[in-house]
This record gives sequence, C-alpha cells and structure tokens, in this order.
Amino acid sequence: MKNWKTLENEKDESRLLAGLIDEADAIVVGIGAGMSAADGFTYTGDRFKRNFPDFIEKYKWFDMLQASLFDFPTLQEYWAFQSRFVELNYLDQPAGEGYITLRKMIEDKNYHVITTNADNAFYAADYDMDKVFYYQGEYILWQCASFCHQQTYRHDEKIREMVSVQKDMEIPPELIPRCPECDAPMELNKRTAEKGMVEDDAFEADRRRYESFLEENRSGKVLYLEIGVGYTTPQFIKQPFWRMTRRNEEAVYVPMNQKTYRIPEAVRPQTVALTGDIRENILNAGRALTHGG
Repeated sequence: MKNWKTLENEKDESRLLAGLIDEADAIVVGIGAGMSAADGFTYTGDRFKRNFPDFIEKYKWFDMLQASLFDFPTLQEYWAFQSRFVELNYLDQPAGEGYITLRKMIEDKNYHVITTNADNAFYAADYDMDKVFYYQGEYILWQCASFCHQQTYRHDEKIREMVSVQKDMEIPPELIPRCPECDAPMELNKRTAEKGMVEDDAFEADRRRYESFLEENRSGKVLYLEIGVGYTTPQFIKQPFWRMTRRNEEAVYVPMNQKTYRIPEAVRPQTVALTGDIRENILNAGRALTHGG
C-alpha cells in the first residue's frame, strides 16, 4: 500500500479494515449479494425452503436466484412467486446488523455506495439514500414489460394482496398489474441481459450523483471497498474498481469475500484482500473504530 502509514503490517483483518476506513480520504463501497447473505438474507437453504416449498416441489429449483430468473408459464404464476419473493426480500426483510455497522463506520466519511443488490437492506439500515446507487433496480418497483416509457411504479398493498389471496401458486387474473400507458403486463424493475431495465428520472439522478462523486475523488487516498461481489456481473463494480485503482497510485482496492477471485496483476500491489467472514470482520471493525483501535 502506498502512503497509508503502516497498515500493511496489521494481521487482523477487522482491525486492518477499521484502519483503512479511518485513513481514507474517500470511500467508494461496492455491495454484492454476499453482503446480504452474510447478514442472513440468503437465497438458499432453509430460508428458501420455508417460503417456497410448493414451487420447489414443482420446479426442483436450487435457490431463489434460479427461481427469480425462471420463465414462468403464466403471468398468474409469475406474480404468485414474485409477490412472495418481494414480500420476503424487501417489504418484510429486517435491518441487517452488518449493514447497520457499516453505515456507522462510514457515515461521517466522504463516501458513496453502488450496489447490484435489489433488496431493502440500505433503507432498513437507515442509510442516506442520496449516497446509494441501486444499479440493478429494486424488487419493490414495477416497470412496463414492453418498455413503452421510462417510469417505475410502486404498489406495496397490491404485493401483499397477491400474497394473501393466491392459491395453487397463482394469483387471480384480475390482480395481474397492467401498464397504465399501453396495457402491457408489468414486471419487476430489475436489469436483465436481454432487455436491460427501465431507468427512470430517479435512477438517472442517482447515477449522476454517483458519477459526480467518482469524478470528484479521482486522486488521493481513495478506498475502493468491495463487499460480497462475485463474477456474475463483474462489469458493474469489480472491473470499474480495478480501473479506478490503477489510475490512482494512492488508491487501495479491498475486496471482502470468502471466495478467492482472480485479481489482475496490475492491481495486486494496491490490493488488500480480506477473506475472512464478512459479517464478523465488519462487526469487529466497527467495535475497533468505536473504541479507538
């Protein structure tokens, strides 16, 4: 590491994380699915089995990610699954302790967040939402499946109604939401490889704030903190973080992930990979900062 005192000699990952946050002039935080999973909001195992036993029996799915991308045979079945999915992973998802601790560690710093997650984790943990950019959409928002206009919609009560009245993995046909402009069916506002997603005025405002932050913090001791990001969509967080780190000799790239991913040789001298438990490292780093080391 360059110009970051003697932090490279710190062996404890959580204390090292605390020191990096404390020393940084600016922090760009990239959050992936591994962060929510570390807080217990997993898409596999008991959480999946408890909430979707009928769908699992019918389709033999392995996890909620596979299920959420499934091409349902009918809109009634699509919305039966998606309404349950949204209620679980957005409307009723509680605040995660890791997310709360991370907020407390960075809220007085110069920071911005980009996430490929679409759950409610940042809202529930009371982040300043002007500093959070949801790049992949949000589960609670709807968009026209025909992309006839760039506007998203939110109807919490309709989601809960779909959950409460569905039967045999279908909602009543009259509850299928329709686009107010062209009458096409609505779908969840999330990015796909085939179509992208609706990017409305609020999304564009978030994008501008994030890009302005990056431009204003191109130099100096910038910490690119990547938490729980894999290789499903490396072009959104991982690869941009590599490029920005290479452009700034004082920057440090810190991926937090229990899986080992390849890091380009050009970035390795400025990389500090933290491979311990994400949640424990964040909670312990929070305690270290609170107690002054």
